[in-house]
Amino acid sequence: MRTRSLRQQLARVNNATLRGRMAAVVGAVLLSLAAVFFARIGEVAQHWFLRLVAAHPAAPALLTPVMFGLVVYITRRWCPEARGSGIPQVMAAARNPERAGSSALVSLRTAVMKLAGTIAVLLAGGAAGREGPTVQISAAIMVAVQRWLRVPVSAGVIIAGGAAGVAAAFNTPLAGVAFAIEELASAFEQKVAIFVMAAVMISGLASLGLSGDYVYFGAMSQALPLRSMLLIAPVAGILGGLAGGLFSRCLIAMSASPRRMVAALRARPLLVAILCGAIVAALGIATDGLSWGTGYDETKRLLAGEHLPILFGPSRFFATLATALSGAPGGIFAPSLSVGAGLGQLISALFPGQSAGAIVLLGMIGYFTGVVRAPLTAAIIMMEMTADRTMILPLFATALIADWVSALVCRPKLYHALARQFQQDKVA
Repeated sequence: MRTRSLRQQLARVNNATLRGRMAAVVGAVLLSLAAVFFARIGEVAQHWFLRLVAAHPAAPALLTPVMFGLVVYITRRWCPEARGSGIPQVMAAARNPERAGSSALVSLRTAVMKLAGTIAVLLAGGAAGREGPTVQISAAIMVAVQRWLRVPVSAGVIIAGGAAGVAAAFNTPLAGVAFAIEELASAFEQKVAIFVMAAVMISGLASLGLSGDYVYFGAMSQALPLRSMLLIAPVAGILGGLAGGLFSRCLIAMSASPRRMVAALRARPLLVAILCGAIVAALGIATDGLSWGTGYDETKRLLAGEHLPILFGPSRFFATLATALSGAPGGIFAPSLSVGAGLGQLISALFPGQSAGAIVLLGMIGYFTGVVRAPLTAAIIMMEMTADRTMILPLFATALIADWVSALVCRPKLYHALARQFQQDKVA
């Protein structure tokens, strides 16, 4: 009898282990499919918006604020968990998966609303990215598969789904693992690490099969002499940290500041969304469309050594800030990289004769690190997105300086501060 009981227990354990592995594989493949679909439909949305502007140049003056207001109203009315970036929601859910309300942050309903809301913002010319939303969507898919196969949902499952989302969105598997370590997981255990790496590997292979072996911004081979690196890296780190810290401070203040004026604005989310939409529309019209969308094409041109109008960087900064402050679904990863590229172009004017593309790359990592305060992730993601290993030392140097400067401007880390907002929403 004891032998039979032991065999039954072992069979149950083996069955649970098998279901867990199947859930990891199936979830990683499905979230990769979702990431590729999201990327392509996002590109179509931006293309349709640009076609509309070409036919009717004044259309954004009405379309953008109205669409922002409509998206924010629908999101807050029916699915408030889908507002904003998506990364803070995953962090809040991973900190306590069993807490009441955590499941709503990473549910399929929220994922659908996040995808639809982000696409709607891109259709209106919003300076929004799809990477943060992809993290939340991917975590929701991983959680759903675990539940379908009757596997317990743990923090590791949510973290693995979010990390695989980063890898699938940028085709950067190492950055997905680094992001899980730096941002998504407060306590990174060995068991979670194995789950994360497995999910990232499988989603990466699936994405590779669907989209081919591509480099996000195209392969680069830029280099800076040691003397130039010692001069330019600190400048990019200081300016990127200052600008990125200011951006984070504005977002955190809007979400949690007790000041009367800010609290009054938070109490009128539709008005804020419409005003932010009007700002985005005005900036795009004034700059002939430079500030609309993710900024991917313009960033790629700057990395190749081309030049854009000097207002590209500043207009992208304010358009991204307005889009994020509106409360509409949408990420800040890709828009932040475009702001950093614009900053790099401004810095390159101070160092004539040096590689403009290399300086743009340093501007990107400086500002991106200043915003997200994840220097390891920033350095790895920039290397993987450009396939450029020659810039590893200046990239790390710039990231470390930017992280230090940004902490002086804005002490709390952006995603951690915004995650507390979602935890408070659920407690209340």
